[in-house]
Amino acid sequence: QVELVESGGNMVQPGGSLRLSCEAPGFILDYYSIGWFRQAPGKEREGVACISDSRTRYTYYLERVKGRFIISRDSANNTVSLQMSSLKPEDTALYYCGMSTSGDGWSRCRVSDFKFWGQGTQVAVSS
Repeated sequence: QVELVESGGNMVQPGGSLRLSCEAPGFILDYYSIGWFRQAPGKEREGVACISDSRTRYTYYLERVKGRFIISRDSANNTVSLQMSSLKPEDTALYYCGMSTSGDGWSRCRVSDFKFWGQGTQVAVSS
């Protein structure tokens, strides 16, 4: 069983920035597609950004976050981060880190392609 741990959530004003981090103690994230997902109250969980394994590092972004969010790997520290900038109130959600055991899980960044999940970290964007 894989334990994913998210951190970095906070409350920020519109236009602000946050950096979320995902780690998996005892597990090497480099071998797997990793994704960041979010779920707002009353809405379904959606894929925000996904990245392929460390050999290729292909990325996928939800259209609404392109140019504002960046997903990246830090292999030395065994983490995957989501740098979020120009945050908007509609970015408010519980953000989850997910791991896919499918080699191409990153390409569609769909919840159904990801098997392991963290508990989430809350992001609130409000003035």
